[in-house]
Amino acid sequence: MLDGLITLPWWGYLLVTLALTHVTIAAVTIFLHRSQAHRSVDLHPAVSHFFRFWLWLTTGMETRAWTAIHRKHHAKCETAEDPHSPQVKGLRKVLLEGAELYKAEAANAETLAKYGHGTPDDWLERHLYTPHANKGVVLMLAADLVLFGPLGLTIWAVQMLWIPFFAAGVINGVGHYWGYRNYACEDASTNILPWGILIGGEELHNNHHAYGSSAKLSSRWYEFDLGWAYIRTLETLGLAKVKKVAPKVRWGEIKHFCDADLLAAITTHRYDVLTRYSRSVKRVCARELDRLRGAAPSLPDAGMKRMREWLQRDQQALGDPERQQLLAVLARSPQLETIYRMRQELAALWGRSNASREQLVKQLQDWCQRAEQSGIEALREFSFKLRCYA
Repeated sequence: MLDGLITLPWWGYLLVTLALTHVTIAAVTIFLHRSQAHRSVDLHPAVSHFFRFWLWLTTGMETRAWTAIHRKHHAKCETAEDPHSPQVKGLRKVLLEGAELYKAEAANAETLAKYGHGTPDDWLERHLYTPHANKGVVLMLAADLVLFGPLGLTIWAVQMLWIPFFAAGVINGVGHYWGYRNYACEDASTNILPWGILIGGEELHNNHHAYGSSAKLSSRWYEFDLGWAYIRTLETLGLAKVKKVAPKVRWGEIKHFCDADLLAAITTHRYDVLTRYSRSVKRVCARELDRLRGAAPSLPDAGMKRMREWLQRDQQALGDPERQQLLAVLARSPQLETIYRMRQELAALWGRSNASREQLVKQLQDWCQRAEQSGIEALREFSFKLRCYA
């Protein structure tokens, strides 16, 4: 059997494989995701081109296509137009066929034209990376075989499967289906693990959907974003410049009269606001749902189990059967109806509106007064907390 130029013990080949795939993960999360798709960090031209070249070798993905598909995912999240939502297409479909979903959307010229602006369009992109996307992976195969001999084929196969499985499958699938949530986003995004190491920080997917333009994906003290550590290292070396990170919540004295500054703070931290709202009314909702389950056994049990989730979603985000079940429950409980309605009214404060700033401030003041006079202690306490955002 012919040996390659490099001979290693079995664990050496394993470490090399992990190192090579990790560089690919870093290229995806730092270059494609944070720099290109969201413009949260500017990279030195040498760093950008290294990542482009490496991705050409190890994935064959085009920068414009990846960027466009990801931007469309954020714009159309959890809808029929989302390229890879497990809430629409099913977890199994996205997890096992994520690469196929990516390829199908990459062939959509309308998606590329609408969402692919601002990506590299130099000579190399036009004459090498885009028209000859598959030649890079063939060159990588040849390099692996020369360096590692027949085992190079296995190393190459792992490299080729790494992104399709972990990025296209796990992040796009599990990251919108299972995990914990720091922020009550309107989509179903979740944090898979608090330690973003294996996939470079992309595990913290709910944090990312809450603050899409942030170069840092971790938000809690116990969370770790390896991609952010790499970005900070590059910044120290003068090879990167961070443009934006998620704002930190600050607290001030309670404002008995709402003003424009309070409205701005609430709008900035809107997902944190909705999260705290959900947590504040959690016990009230659970108690009411238990009461309804005992008083009205005719209500569908399956729907009742998911009612807590539906109470945190806009009606337009639910299918017709779910919406009808939700409305049936709200009709039987004045408390739940008040809690749900006031959540929707609160979210409307930062939604698209023709109202002036003065009108929105007045609406906020009215919201707080009604919450404090609702007779629901959890709403009253939350209103006081809301008035303290700074």
